Amino acid sequence: MLAFVVCGSFWLEIVLKTSVLKRWKRMLLSVLPVSIFFIIWDAYAIAQGHWFFNPERTLGIYGPFNIPLEEYLFFIIVPIAAILTIEGVTTVKPHLREKEFGKDENDL
Repeated sequence: MLAFVVCGSFWLEIVLKTSVLKRWKRMLLSVLPVSIFFIIWDAYAIAQGHWFFNPERTLGIYGPFNIPLEEYLFFIIVPIAAILTIEGVTTVKPHLREKEFGKDENDL
């Protein structure tokens, strides 16, 4: 399913030149804190028996805290896709960026 997320949003980087992946430090500063929080949340839920992953529905590759690879990828790919989508929309409709955030400092 993550492949559909990648196909549905990562093309925006190339076609609309959103430069999200080019500004990788900024992207990581946005994605990592939230991802770390949710990984800790997942680890706690798994340890408490509130949450589990069916081994038949995963690749069988587990990282720290007994969390499958797919879950780690989910917490990285989905936020990046959201950022790409927001940047794509505001690239096509720049007035939305100005309305929300003010004039871009490059336009001043």
